[in-house]
Amino acid sequence: MAHIETTDPNGYKPNQEIFSEVLQSLAAGDRDIIAVTSDSRGSGKLVPFGKKFPEQIVEVGIAEQNLVGVAAGLAAAGKKVFAVSPACFLTARALEQIKNDVAYSDNPVTVVGISAGVSYGALGSTHHSLHDFAALRAINNITVVVPADNFETARATELAATTNSPVYLRFGKKVMNSLKEVNDDTFVFGKGRVITEGNDAAIIACGETVFPAVQAAKLLAAQGIDVTVVSMHTIKPLDTDLLAKLAQQCKAIVTVEEHSVYGGLGEACASYLMQHGLHKPFRIVGIPDEYTVTGSQQDIFNHYHITKEGIADVVKKLL
Repeated sequence: MAHIETTDPNGYKPNQEIFSEVLQSLAAGDRDIIAVTSDSRGSGKLVPFGKKFPEQIVEVGIAEQNLVGVAAGLAAAGKKVFAVSPACFLTARALEQIKNDVAYSDNPVTVVGISAGVSYGALGSTHHSLHDFAALRAINNITVVVPADNFETARATELAATTNSPVYLRFGKKVMNSLKEVNDDTFVFGKGRVITEGNDAAIIACGETVFPAVQAAKLLAAQGIDVTVVSMHTIKPLDTDLLAKLAQQCKAIVTVEEHSVYGGLGEACASYLMQHGLHKPFRIVGIPDEYTVTGSQQDIFNHYHITKEGIADVVKKLL
């Protein structure tokens, strides 16, 4: 696996590292916090957690279905469990266990999909998780959360530890820039986070696509186009109140996601808008219905125009 830089000159880190740091902080004050991994403590940045809390980590090996089953059993016994594994395997190979052992049985497991989207780059489509939003949105009783920066990751991890129902957290591998110079403490599941405000168009993004959306808004602002950018970190339940407000105040809406254009954030937004008569020019920016090109995550983003220039161009065409 390629080496990942853990910090940049501004001190930002990959969300996976922030998740590990916050989990360590929580575990220090609560012995019921348990991490369960499937040969993934290295990629999940949980090696320090295991060294500090050897009695609060369970390693099942490369056995994702067992991972979820063990996590559900521990949660049923009163533990606060974080089941950590690569998103591509966790939400495909262990989907039945997530559906039945976690969601149907109402066990408060936080299922953590790491190295998500196209983070694995040149390892290709077998290692990409471009289906997880679609699969999990169709399962009742699980909250689907995709933090976009270090602040959102820390708050999402803290909230998951106190939520008495199933949660899916999705993290990528790259260093994540802060979306706001000053963060507030109003982050809650199910409520989108407004990053910039404008009335010409709205860009609704999630996870690692929010930062290029913010950059696109800056490009558009220089051309006299004012754009609202939303980090829609919770895919389910969707913030429909905010979505309705944006449809009423903006002339066009673009969604951006590191996921198939089928079944994810874009289709969730489109479904709500159509069913509630909130019709506006609308486009989904994501991965089309094909096996992705080979390359790094950034190569793939560039190919599919998940860039500041590509997103800005879509907005201008709609307007």
